[in-house]
Amino acid sequence: MHGTDQHLVPLADVAAAREHVHATALTPAPPGPVGLELEAHLVDLADPGARVPWSRITAAVAALPPLTGRSRVTLEPGGQVELSGPPEPDVVAAVAGLRADVAVVRGALRADGLGLAPLGTDPLRPTGRVSPGPRYRAMERHFAAVGCPRAGAAMMTSTASLQLNLEAGVGAEQRDRVALAHALGPVLVAVSASSPLLAGRETGWASTRQQVWGDLDQARCGPLLGRREPADEWADYALAAPVMLVRWTDDGGAEPVTSRVPFADWAAGRVLLGGRRPSAGDLDYHLTTLFPPIRLRGFLEVRYLDAGPAWPALAALVATLLDDPVAADRAAEACLPVVGRWTDAAHHSLADPALHAAARACLAAAADRVPAGLRPDLHALAELVEAGRSPGDAVLTTARTAGPEAALLAATEEDQ
Repeated sequence: MHGTDQHLVPLADVAAAREHVHATALTPAPPGPVGLELEAHLVDLADPGARVPWSRITAAVAALPPLTGRSRVTLEPGGQVELSGPPEPDVVAAVAGLRADVAVVRGALRADGLGLAPLGTDPLRPTGRVSPGPRYRAMERHFAAVGCPRAGAAMMTSTASLQLNLEAGVGAEQRDRVALAHALGPVLVAVSASSPLLAGRETGWASTRQQVWGDLDQARCGPLLGRREPADEWADYALAAPVMLVRWTDDGGAEPVTSRVPFADWAAGRVLLGGRRPSAGDLDYHLTTLFPPIRLRGFLEVRYLDAGPAWPALAALVATLLDDPVAADRAAEACLPVVGRWTDAAHHSLADPALHAAARACLAAAADRVPAGLRPDLHALAELVEAGRSPGDAVLTTARTAGPEAALLAATEEDQ
């Protein structure tokens, strides 16, 4: 079921589960390599208000030509398309590879009457799952059972993000890198905010994507608090988080857990799910259902950025602020006044004076440290930030003057 005999063997106890998570949390590796993942909403250009049927989506993706940047193309439950680039030596190579692949995919899909709209939320269409995948059906049932069906449906089917995968660092720097990645979170949520609408209406939030994540169970989606060594805290987080699904077939079949069962209770035998104790494979699967802003997967998975037209600049900014020691020191100081202000960032973006000041300082910290090939992108973003604007302001303007459909279609026309 889980691939290896070791993964089938039940975990001995909670301590064994903790050790398993701890051992895989952070793999020592010096900063430098970067992986990028970009999601975008798939739009029928002739009928933007309707979700694209699953059969049409899968046929279009199957017909894509080879991608020179070697991105893997996958699909989210609402039909969002995700391009996941391989790890590259630096952010310049990562952006170049993903940019090339996005252009190829965008062109191929447009020839089939489809568009890609990289925005934090779908500004037009109601939430709705089109994927028949058993994992997503089970996730729907879990979210309904634990009291957040609307947020769960929106998260799965109406959100899109830019994700960076960065090395964990070596030795003592790992704790500093994890702490800085979290400290930067509110600032970068504000800078990337591109999602002021959902399902055809203004929400009152600059990053509705981040607001949706905030409405989900914070034992599964909340940030690490930075009070202990990161691997220790991640192990505690994982064991305290409730089990969402119990996988029972190799092809992704899963049963939802419809009550709140911390993984530690399953590992201790206080509760039996599926009539049994969990294995290491079950624990690995549980980890894939945890969605904090920074997820520890051996490397650092930065998950809090809205997808948007400025994604190359955002990738350059995040990688520079975390991987360049001079920029990192400047950014750490700039973020101190706004640490933990996730909700304010999602709600107000750069209209909040303290977040605006921190964002300007972070852009300034990166301006002369970013690789030369990405400086034009970063400088354009810096001009937007200096004016106190985020990508969502243009989305809002278009929606107010021409409607949410125009806002969605405009996003498919961006030069990516």
